[in-house]
Amino acid sequence: MIYQKERSTKETNINIKLSFNDEESHINSGVGFLDHMLTLFSFHSGITLDIKVEGDTYVDDHHTVEDIGIVIGQLLLEAIKSKTSFTRYGSFYIPMDETLARVVTDISGRPYLFFNATFSKEKVGTFDTELVEEFFRALVINARLTTHIDLIRGGNTHHEIEAIFKAFARSLKIALSSNDYDGVPSSKGVIE
Repeated sequence: MIYQKERSTKETNINIKLSFNDEESHINSGVGFLDHMLTLFSFHSGITLDIKVEGDTYVDDHHTVEDIGIVIGQLLLEAIKSKTSFTRYGSFYIPMDETLARVVTDISGRPYLFFNATFSKEKVGTFDTELVEEFFRALVINARLTTHIDLIRGGNTHHEIEAIFKAFARSLKIALSSNDYDGVPSSKGVIE
């Protein structure tokens, strides 16, 4: 199944398709570093993304990065609601050379992001590192996930951010994976 959403504002025009079909992702956000991170996210999560964006990057990358997070989160929520079985919880550590990141995810229906990462530098190329938290906050809130992101050890800023994206992707892949239990993985019988 392919999930698709368009979002148009005065700041961005976004068209994203999300699927689990093992095809190659096509990502063109207009923000090169984000494209790289989303390509890694796609590979490590098993989620295929087709992203086309026209954003006001002449101002800065903020609106584009945040709005992509919003739309991916909304599409993930649709995908989660269509699943009849999933594990719910996932956690993963990723070492990226000298850095180490841990992400723990719960498909809880209760949106919450704990983000504990102080990056070594304020920019990677032209990309503002503070936008990493903005991206994950937008995604997590809209997908209604509970997610804890910890940068345990730092070093090279590119490595720090890459480790976080990969760890998030892997934790989400585990949480979305099917399990033996048929139905909602909650003692309440519902995840909202």
